Amino acid sequence: MPARDLYHNNVKNALIKDKWTITHDPLTLKFGKKDLYVDLGAR
Repeated sequence: MPARDLYHNNVKNALIKDKWTITHDPLTLKFGKKDLYVDLGAR
């Protein structure tokens, strides 16, 4: 799993304040035999 950068929590908090729902932190996707990591899943 990759390390979070300096802005991760700031972006997450800004999304929450703007009424977004964080669904995954991080979002893990399986692509064949590889695992892909996206910073956040939100809706």
